[in-house]
Amino acid sequence: MRDTSGTRTSNKRAASRSSRLSIVIALSASALLSVVVGPAHAAPAKDPLPADIPDYQAALNAVKSTDLRNAVCRFLRTPVPTDSASGQVETIPDTAEPCQGLPVFTIKDPVALNEITPGFVAGTVQPLPTEAIKLTQLVSSLSTTVNGRNATVMLAPTQGGGWHLAAVRDGDSDATYASKAGLGTLVFTEPQIRGWYQLRLTTVEPLNDQARQGLGGKASVSLSDYQKLVKARYADKLPGSQYDSKGYSGGYSLQRKEDDAPSSTLLLASGSGTALALAGGAFVLRRRRRATTR
Repeated sequence: MRDTSGTRTSNKRAASRSSRLSIVIALSASALLSVVVGPAHAAPAKDPLPADIPDYQAALNAVKSTDLRNAVCRFLRTPVPTDSASGQVETIPDTAEPCQGLPVFTIKDPVALNEITPGFVAGTVQPLPTEAIKLTQLVSSLSTTVNGRNATVMLAPTQGGGWHLAAVRDGDSDATYASKAGLGTLVFTEPQIRGWYQLRLTTVEPLNDQARQGLGGKASVSLSDYQKLVKARYADKLPGSQYDSKGYSGGYSLQRKEDDAPSSTLLLASGSGTALALAGGAFVLRRRRRATTR
């Protein structure tokens, strides 16, 4: 009779080695997964603040503040003027609970509103993204329509750092277009024609009809060619020109005189449409004259 004890012992040793190897592989795989995906029950990391927007936390605090929300509510409670007369002013009642009775809404996180720079328009700087485009304001829209109306909150930089409420504008197109910026792209506006563009490296692409008209119907142009277009349109309309002294709104100035006011006085932001202004503690609703370059 053949002795099989040695074979059984060998099989046991092989099985033991195989078991230990399986455990090692399992532990290694588990350790690798922990490094790659992190603990299974770990809380998701918070989204980082935008690196291209200075003092962004201050902007978030501003749009979440009670004072700003009350300003938006006062704006929404006031009917939009139907008369397009220049300089029209309507008093907005300063109620104790301006949001009472209005549908619930939130104000979205603000996004960058970029504009072409005066140097780019004048042709005194190179057609480079860092020279052509500059952050001028932040814009934020509402999470939902309120009584059939949309609104855009506009924040201006505060001297010394931070952001403050500059205006509340009817509609949400500014915030909608500004939020289209993505990885590797930059969105900016040419306010004079209400044109919105996307800059991809050094290629300018239109985002709305006004921008397409501004590019002469082309699907895209180089940043250099776009500079030639805006120089022809606005070089004689830069700050200090006769066109500027008449108070026309346009895409050639980073900050108009209204934006130089102290943060305690909210004035109408550049552009067309209706906006909320706070001057001397009294809320008013203004319409501003706007000229369109043809």
